[in-house]
Amino acid sequence: MYFEDLDLSDNILDALYDMRFEECTPIQEQCIPQILEGRDIMGIAQTGTGKTAAYLLPVLSLLDDRCYAPGSFGDENRGGDFPYDAINCVIMSPTRELAQQIDQAMQGFGYYLEDISSVPVYGGNDGGRYDQEVKAMRSGADVLIATPGRLISHLQMGNLDLSRCSFFILDEADRMLDMGFSEDIMKIAKELPETCQKIMFSATMPPKIDQLAHTILHDPVEVKIAVSKPAEKIKQSAYVCYEAQKIRIIENIFRQGDLERVIIFSGKKTKVKDISSRLKSMRINCGAMHSDLTQDERDEIMYLFKAGKIDVLVATDIVSRGIDIDDIYMVINYDVPHDAEDYVHRIGRTARAQRDGRAITLVSQEDIRYFMQIERFLEKEVEKNAMPEGLEPGPEYKATGFGRKERGRRSSHRRGKAGKAHNGSRSTKESGRNAKKNGGRTNTKGAGKSSSGTSKKVSSKPSGKKASHVRKTPEQ
Repeated sequence: MYFEDLDLSDNILDALYDMRFEECTPIQEQCIPQILEGRDIMGIAQTGTGKTAAYLLPVLSLLDDRCYAPGSFGDENRGGDFPYDAINCVIMSPTRELAQQIDQAMQGFGYYLEDISSVPVYGGNDGGRYDQEVKAMRSGADVLIATPGRLISHLQMGNLDLSRCSFFILDEADRMLDMGFSEDIMKIAKELPETCQKIMFSATMPPKIDQLAHTILHDPVEVKIAVSKPAEKIKQSAYVCYEAQKIRIIENIFRQGDLERVIIFSGKKTKVKDISSRLKSMRINCGAMHSDLTQDERDEIMYLFKAGKIDVLVATDIVSRGIDIDDIYMVINYDVPHDAEDYVHRIGRTARAQRDGRAITLVSQEDIRYFMQIERFLEKEVEKNAMPEGLEPGPEYKATGFGRKERGRRSSHRRGKAGKAHNGSRSTKESGRNAKKNGGRTNTKGAGKSSSGTSKKVSSKPSGKKASHVRKTPEQ
């Protein structure tokens, strides 16, 4: 489907033209019409499928349309449902980095929306920035892009009134719950009016996300895009080893000269700090990225890494989702993610923009069963590397303690293949959009399945039609 076939405002379509976006991704095709109709959404889709545009485009279009509604001019609450002096939309992000990227997308999509204001709200800033946030909130900002902790702070200080909010969006909801923001989300949700339209996006659908969806969403439409496999250009391998051998293995890898543009992932910030310290003692030029850093420190680390002034970035999963770094040569999983989707997100940082890449996972005895789950999801066995000279063989790679019942358990959203997510280019603005309506185009469909449940579901089965793509879609 093409964006021009959707009921988006002309200003939004013109911005999409300038950004050379033409075709919808599957998640956009299925979510945008439902959001425009006022439905709550539960979206299951991984990073890189176009989720940000899937919710930003319809919300901005609805806010834009208020300018032309009857009674739009001449009073302070012009615009009817979306008054100019209210907080009309709150977008929640688990991390400051993702909030910044959403804000950047907002600036692009909203380029022609002169009357729509937005403000990013997250911690780690100086007092001047905090004062700017307060001023924007009290005067009314159409869109707040916020991390939970900072927004709770403003609520407690009485700086924020959400009683007239029309849209509440949770992006990366599973990550927010993993980071312990469940209570904060519920506090914020209680401040919203009953009429507020709520939209949730999550890469996975564990029980706690399902429970949250049933708590805050009303009769939601469920859209599920299956998790795609890692790019074929990623050369995946693993070392089956003991925990104490991991640093020695990494040292051996780096001795071979594979030191440039590397990310080492660990699930715990304490491990990130320890790994970084030990690498520095080996005179390896590295930096650490974790939630204990201030915003200025995180910005500085990311700048140094992107600029090539740091060879190795040791990070928690802050960097695995939604962070746009194109030239990573190697990803090392210091520990095994307990979910196949998290593995895909991590190693997906490499082999981007048509480049080759390597992904190496260090599998300790405790993590063997989790890596076997990942291999079943990949539908192939990952190559096991021989241990470096001087290190004893690791544990036997077998399903110790991995019961038949657990082995057979697979979520339905791990079985399909995700639809392609590419947008095309536009040749003209409104005239071009109208001309193409008679051009005999075919629509782009994704492949995915909806899980069972009581909410209305939108299937993403292939339509059987062919579609051509211009590969210019960035991760949104």
